[in-house]
Amino acid sequence: MVAANFHDSGFAVYTNDMIVKPEGCEMTGIRPRIPYTYDDYRTLPESMDRRYELLQGELYKIPAPNTAHQIISADLQYLLTQHTRATRCGRIFDSPVDVVFGEGRAREVAQPDLVFISTARLHIVKQPAIEGAPDLVVEILSGGTQERDREYKVTLYARYGVSEYWMIDPVQKLVDVFVLGTNGYDAPRRYGTDTTLESVLLPGLRLSVADIFAGLVDIHL
Repeated sequence: MVAANFHDSGFAVYTNDMIVKPEGCEMTGIRPRIPYTYDDYRTLPESMDRRYELLQGELYKIPAPNTAHQIISADLQYLLTQHTRATRCGRIFDSPVDVVFGEGRAREVAQPDLVFISTARLHIVKQPAIEGAPDLVVEILSGGTQERDREYKVTLYARYGVSEYWMIDPVQKLVDVFVLGTNGYDAPRRYGTDTTLESVLLPGLRLSVADIFAGLVDIHL
């Protein structure tokens, strides 16, 4: 019987409760790691908090976002939704929503802070999850997840064809925009609060970066 123990570090540690020790033999060393699969992820008990990501066979617990993170996410969702409704170019989804990458037992599951799916690709939106790469993914950096957001997720999103990845830094008040090229993401374009962000995915969008962080001033964060 395989069991997964969830640690505060965010890593899942796998154990095997049924280990047979041959008579007269000593068993030493580390038990082999048994990776989690998408089927395992989908069969987690309903009572469990489903704020997890399944990446490279590891189950990562996502901590509750801090207040600055929530303000930025809510304000940006509002700004983007205003645009998508006016132009009917697609839909915005916010976390928690499962985004499933890949196929078979090797599937991976991320829960980005915000995603945009263009109208032409809304067929990937299913009842339990978004099955395939969104056109745009937004991640807001925070202490518990920023290492994955800065490193592995850049590779993950590029590998499966996410056209744009916006990485938002609440501390520095910066937005890094990764655009998919022929060999992965090109070097990110960096936007500060004195700039305006535009995207080919959202025709006509002119987003003041200062507006993304404006809510932080209101409560003196």
